Amino acid sequence: MGGGIGPQKPVIIQKKVIKTKEKTMSSSELFNKIKEHWDAFEANHVKFAEKGNKAAGGRARKAIGEIKKLVTEYRKASVAESK
Repeated sequence: MGGGIGPQKPVIIQKKVIKTKEKTMSSSELFNKIKEHWDAFEANHVKFAEKGNKAAGGRARKAIGEIKKLVTEYRKASVAESK
């Protein structure tokens, strides 16, 4: 007695990788990006901490994660510009 939909076929998912040349940003451009993300982090943190908005907490974590990535790029750009 089955009642099911039968044996399942394996699903194969292929990922397509597209490589693009990333534009290297200057340290001042990176600074501006970091500032934008910091402002978003700050606003969402207030909504999360003071008002209990859980979705704002997720947005705050996302913004701080982007800052972490940009800080690494900023350090590289800053060293390159100082040479």
